Amino acid sequence: MKRLMAVALVLVGLVSPATAAENPTGTWKWTASVGGQDREQSVTLKLDGDKLTGSMPGRNNAVTEISDASFKDNKVSFSVTREVNGQKRTTKYNGTVNGDMITGKIERERDGQTNSTDWTAKRQK
Repeated sequence: MKRLMAVALVLVGLVSPATAAENPTGTWKWTASVGGQDREQSVTLKLDGDKLTGSMPGRNNAVTEISDASFKDNKVSFSVTREVNGQKRTTKYNGTVNGDMITGKIERERDGQTNSTDWTAKRQK
């Protein structure tokens, strides 16, 4: 019986870390190439229960709320819509949270074309 209990405890210890859900709450930063120039970008995310909210700073100290946000099974996704020269542009962010990193893709649509780039963000301490 003791041996069976010891095996069960070892198995629980092996399974628990692998199934533990990450939490995307925090400020995440990355560098993006925009028009041939590297720019520091960030987003602040907050998970409350199963609801993901957040905001992203932009030009001239404007802050844009994220939309269409979700977080499930360590997968995060959200959109940011901004108006540029009278046109609304939406950027979609998708990634996997692993500790203090999010890796995934950013998608933008412009002039009917979808452009996708890799995305790696690091949580700020």
